[in-house]
Amino acid sequence: MYNRKTIQTIGATLLTLLMAKPVLAEDSAINVGALRFTSHAASFVAFERGYFKEEGLDVTFKFFQAAQPMAVAVASKDVDYAVTAISGGLISLAEKGAAKVIGGALMEEEGIDGQKIIVSDAAFKAGLTSPAQLDGKSWGITQAGSSFHYMGAKIAGKEGASLSYKPLQKTGAVIGAIKSGQIDSWSIVPHIAKPLSKGGAVHIIGDVADYIPDYQVTVVFTSADNAANERKKSEAFLRAFSRGADDFNAALVDKTAGEEAAEEMVKLVHKYVYTDRPYEKAAPSIRNGAMRISKNAALNIDSVQDQLSWFQSEDLVKDSITIETLVDSSYSVQ
Repeated sequence: MYNRKTIQTIGATLLTLLMAKPVLAEDSAINVGALRFTSHAASFVAFERGYFKEEGLDVTFKFFQAAQPMAVAVASKDVDYAVTAISGGLISLAEKGAAKVIGGALMEEEGIDGQKIIVSDAAFKAGLTSPAQLDGKSWGITQAGSSFHYMGAKIAGKEGASLSYKPLQKTGAVIGAIKSGQIDSWSIVPHIAKPLSKGGAVHIIGDVADYIPDYQVTVVFTSADNAANERKKSEAFLRAFSRGADDFNAALVDKTAGEEAAEEMVKLVHKYVYTDRPYEKAAPSIRNGAMRISKNAALNIDSVQDQLSWFQSEDLVKDSITIETLVDSSYSVQ
């Protein structure tokens, strides 16, 4: 038999344990879409360090090779949350009420090494040594209406150039095409651009940030149903994701966490990125590819509006679509 004091103590302990539980009372199984890029590290960190678990989220990753198929997967609810670039497909799915942007991820920031403009070795040797010489050249994209299409058009517009866009469906196919000289030019994150350049297969001729300052490169998005009706789950995802971003930024972007933390972060990311390479060869590319991931998943709404306006100007999405159609601003917007 327990006395009254013991019962009170047990009751207080149980109350404390209940209050310490995650926002979601029980683990919620979710699928998270990602690319095997350093730029997706916030999700990997949140998973490996238990931040998703602490929020009551049981995460399984589903990996893709381009942005648009990921958007389709979110709309069909094969994937619950995803991080990738804004594409014409994502915007069109938002217009149909199937998807919604709820936060920001990778971004171009002044003073932080960002995405590179690269050209094939053959094109470089033929005189393509500056973005000012892009007129009439071919530019690799995954699909029409991809972020690669947007970046190419913005760069070409500022240089008064006309580009021939070559859709190759997958990032890997674009890499193969520029290495072999089948396409002249492309833009890509530094952890891919720099190793290609070091190997001599391609040459870096410029920075995307010089043409698209403060570019919100990738966003966090989910189904419109999740955004509207699963708010606790969506906010839990963003909290865990943001903690992962904080760790990544401190270790490899701001470099305030110390060398030991940086080494630990590189090893963590290597579980997902450049997994076909030994750590010693993968580590420099992972470090070189570290770009800012938005704090608190804040979204640069001006950049998103610019992207939406460009897609509309190219007749890739309907003119009637507004920023409110694409973005749920009740979440993380700056």
